[in-house]
Amino acid sequence: MDNDGASDGGLSPRALRLAALKALSTNDLGIDFDADDDAAAAAALPPPPPRVAELSTRLAADTDFNTLLAVFYHRLFPFREFYRWLAYGNVQKNYFLHRELSFTLANDAYLRFQSFKDGDELKKSICDMKPVKIDIGAVYNAKPKDKKILRPGSFNPMERELVFDIDMTDYDPIRSCCSGAEICLKCWDFMTVSIKILDRALQDDFGFKHRLWVYSGRRGVHCWVCDDRARKLTAEARRAIVNYLEVVKGGEETSKKVSLNAKSLHPSLRKAQEVLNPMFTQRLIHNQDILTNPEKWKKIIALIPDEDLRRKFEDHWTNNKKSTPQEKWGQIMGEMQILAKKKPALAATTLEIMFQYSYPRLDSNVSIGLNHLLKAPFCVHPKTGRVCIPIDPKKCDTFDPFQAPKLVDLVNEIAEFDMANPDQMGKLADYQKTAMKPHVEYFRKFVEGLEEEAKEKMRLRREEEDKKLQF
Repeated sequence: MDNDGASDGGLSPRALRLAALKALSTNDLGIDFDADDDAAAAAALPPPPPRVAELSTRLAADTDFNTLLAVFYHRLFPFREFYRWLAYGNVQKNYFLHRELSFTLANDAYLRFQSFKDGDELKKSICDMKPVKIDIGAVYNAKPKDKKILRPGSFNPMERELVFDIDMTDYDPIRSCCSGAEICLKCWDFMTVSIKILDRALQDDFGFKHRLWVYSGRRGVHCWVCDDRARKLTAEARRAIVNYLEVVKGGEETSKKVSLNAKSLHPSLRKAQEVLNPMFTQRLIHNQDILTNPEKWKKIIALIPDEDLRRKFEDHWTNNKKSTPQEKWGQIMGEMQILAKKKPALAATTLEIMFQYSYPRLDSNVSIGLNHLLKAPFCVHPKTGRVCIPIDPKKCDTFDPFQAPKLVDLVNEIAEFDMANPDQMGKLADYQKTAMKPHVEYFRKFVEGLEEEAKEKMRLRREEEDKKLQF
């Protein structure tokens, strides 16, 4: 029998799947921004049409990315929290209205300087255009969408979160397991190290409280520092912070990219060393073959500023191929300790090697420029289908990028939940039925922390104004 033959109700299975998909993508289960909670918002929404839950479990196999993305925006994207985040408690007038967002569409059209009056307008635009990527830019001194009608030179960025972009491709010169856009759990160690070191420094050294780490959806991580004073930093101040944090410097033509002073190592770098030492000696040395493959270990000994010692290691390791990576590193440590007694200037050599092969590698331009854009949290990466979810820095050791929710799975999870729990239809927001739940809740708590601080500042400002009025 033809696969497109009649089924229940006279419709073919293919036609039923298409009808179900259309219902999923057009039945707008949006979030009411004024609702007190998700349950109340979901209760006001109509249940999906009959058979949608049953059929949608088969949609993933024969549905394209853009159609599934429409379902994601209508039913799963956390618009309410997203708007609350970028509005920052609406303490500053027009703060959200003057924020730039950019959309990349399925046809590769790139729409910059989009702006919206409120969360509802933002949601409608995203659901209508279904961008495959959303980028967040600065808060300007006017509405970004009016840029073309403003006098030249009068449109300027005023504020933006302090952001950091760590991309795995920057580690290609030192990782051996993967290259380019490919990643695995072995090289993900570089991202774990980056989160630990930068998050501690941003909190302890600079006092930044509101730091949002986000998986990029493919091969890296982003950090959004959202404190009020961080958003107000000038480009010069941002450059100073980057210079403070940056240790690995120099392009491909530079072999030695780290210079340290062992006797006067900055306290922040000593803290970083506490993170790097176990990761480098216990995992990176072995996982990245940096002391196994002759091509790799020759690059290591090239960083030793003593020709006799370099020749000694090369001769010994070439003739003794059974030495383990740990043994080779122990030999380097031991020989350098002896040499440093004669040449104190070389005391930091082993530290420099360890930092060069494991310290975070920053894209300084992303952090410094106020008008630079960065991918928004909760986008879906079109290449991997994975959602750009927040990462709890306290739990980054256990974060697995391959466990980040996939678009195709999320759509199926909604359907499977509804089939198994018909009594819950209309009582829960759809994200609560899926793997998105813990990530949206983490994001909500982060946003609530920002709002509480904004409200407290508003209260103190009013008290100050009242005192002035009394005189």
